[in-house]
Amino acid sequence: MTDTPARRHRRPLLARVRALPPWALLAAGAVTGGLLGGAYGVLTPAQYTATAYVVAVPTGQADPASALGFAQAYGRVATQLAVLGDAQGAAGVPVRELQRSVQTATSPDAPMVAVTATSSRPALAAGMANAVAVALTRHANGAKATTHVELQQFARALKPADPSSASPALTTLVGASAGGLLGGLALLVRPRREGDGEDDGRGDARPASVPSPALAAEARGPR
Repeated sequence: MTDTPARRHRRPLLARVRALPPWALLAAGAVTGGLLGGAYGVLTPAQYTATAYVVAVPTGQADPASALGFAQAYGRVATQLAVLGDAQGAAGVPVRELQRSVQTATSPDAPMVAVTATSSRPALAAGMANAVAVALTRHANGAKATTHVELQQFARALKPADPSSASPALTTLVGASAGGLLGGLALLVRPRREGDGEDDGRGDARPASVPSPALAAEARGPR
């Protein structure tokens, strides 16, 4: 087989990889992962989350169970353009920003809708959550004569004091753990050193013996 320049260049690299101690790959992976995770935590802006709650209440002689079903429906409607379009003025951001930043959640046991907004600015997160909650309440109450269910504000979103995103220390720890895991996988698949193999208990590996043609012919006997 032809010995190409690329193959000759690869041989010293493989030799250096084989010569590394087992712990070197683990340490290199953990350090590299920790540096990348720490850099991500430092360079990524902190995110703040604020949540407003609205509750569905039956009116008149309406069935109380219907409020739970309408709360589920209003939770899906809250992120539609009709609601976000009305909320963008109070929130001070365009509809596209609200679509990226606002999420809703409902409970199967309580007729309540949670409107959650996330932003790098704490005051903006609270403002977006409250604006969408108010717009949703206004839309729902516009049809309460037909649905016999109205939305009422249960709790306003407050300006968060602490970020909801991971801290640089946590991202560093996660990166180091992931890097160590990758280093362990690289340790399993790295080229083995020459001479590594199964020994016979005395530390030296012996090749399997192959009988010579003459001995093989004698073993078959006369025909």
